[in-house]
Amino acid sequence: MEEDETSVGIASRGRQRTRQVPGIAEARMGGADIMRRWGRRYLWGWLGFAVLIAVYLWFTTGTVPTRFQGTAADPVTFLTSAQIDRSQVYSLLGNWLYFVSMPWEWGIYLFLLFSGWSAALRSRTQSWVSGRWMGFPLYVLGVSGASFLLFLPIRIVGYSLSRGFGISVQPVGGWIRDKLLSFGISYVTLLAVSAVAFWFIRRGGRWWIKLWLLSVPFTLFMMYIQPVVIDPLYNTFTELSDPKLERAILELADKAGIPASRVYEVNMSEKTNALNAYVQGIGSSLRIVLWDTTLGRLAPEEVLIVMAHEMGHYVMHHLEWSAVGAVISSFFVLWIGSAVYRYIISGWGQRWGIRGEADIAALPLVLLLISLLGFVSAPFAGAVSRHAEQEADRYALQLIGNGSAASAVSLHQKLAATSLSDVDPPLLVRLFRSTHPSALERIIYALEAGQREGVEQ
Repeated sequence: MEEDETSVGIASRGRQRTRQVPGIAEARMGGADIMRRWGRRYLWGWLGFAVLIAVYLWFTTGTVPTRFQGTAADPVTFLTSAQIDRSQVYSLLGNWLYFVSMPWEWGIYLFLLFSGWSAALRSRTQSWVSGRWMGFPLYVLGVSGASFLLFLPIRIVGYSLSRGFGISVQPVGGWIRDKLLSFGISYVTLLAVSAVAFWFIRRGGRWWIKLWLLSVPFTLFMMYIQPVVIDPLYNTFTELSDPKLERAILELADKAGIPASRVYEVNMSEKTNALNAYVQGIGSSLRIVLWDTTLGRLAPEEVLIVMAHEMGHYVMHHLEWSAVGAVISSFFVLWIGSAVYRYIISGWGQRWGIRGEADIAALPLVLLLISLLGFVSAPFAGAVSRHAEQEADRYALQLIGNGSAASAVSLHQKLAATSLSDVDPPLLVRLFRSTHPSALERIIYALEAGQREGVEQ
């Protein structure tokens, strides 16, 4: 009897201590309260932003400066009224989806942190297998899978939008296959990069400099294998189906000093009605590639303008400069990101169940910072890209010579028509999304080049 009373007393005192000092259950309840409070605020903020950006796009999409109205750059001169309406609606919806998708992605990472889901997954994966690093692949798979599924609604809306407006013709099954393939490639890449990153963080010191130095050969390696290893996983590459056109392209390449022995054709017509071509790779992986949609919808002289433009990127070493730019930008991303990372971990890490900077449970925070810094730097990166594209346009007209300006005008008119793009996008779209000059700018440039040549447009 005395033993029972003693046991009861100990249990009673234990319950009193539990009430005085917050326990695990109470901590979880506190975390849940924080999650609900922050979640509601974030959701309302996201909805408010979605409305504001929709209003902005509604009043700025589809406008053409007065001085260009009636020229070859004005959509009314090369599109029907129905095409103009479809173009404006598609551009508005596509741009709106892009802008709202960014805070949606950030919200996913914040949810994984504030809910304690990331810390809980870390603990569970480590308990399932022996050793901290043995559970790492499972943890990364969990974070990748959760992020993929939570972002899937945005992808579905984007795919439905593209299908509804006739840009994409890819069947649902093929679209799902590509997304799963992308998920697999992203997972393997994230697993390798994050394993190395957290290993450096664990060793301390200026780990971000070591990471940056390692990123240089990795960037070059990815540029090399992209056209010969990764791209063929998604599409089939064959020899150009038009031998006469291939000879003309190779002659143009020889004139430009590009060591190319063949032109590749890729079967994009199974997926899209859009038009494209590119020169990609470095060294022996260099490839000149034409989409079969481009071959089917453009005249031979327009195809040559496209290819001369892509050759301009090669001749002016834009591929190499893009690699240099990636290396330089990664330096600043790692430098700034590491400082912000330390600050946030010191202030919020304990609340999220993160044990320190080297805790793998901080991976969603790393992904959040990368996404945020990428978005903030987008206007600068876009300006650099647009300048390079403008220089490639100039090079193409010079390479082909007199008479090419007229083909360039019709080319950009067709590109605008098939992509349903806004010929003169709003300022925010241009700043954050546009990697190429607008169709209006490219057409006006070609018209002015034609006038300088004395060619009648």
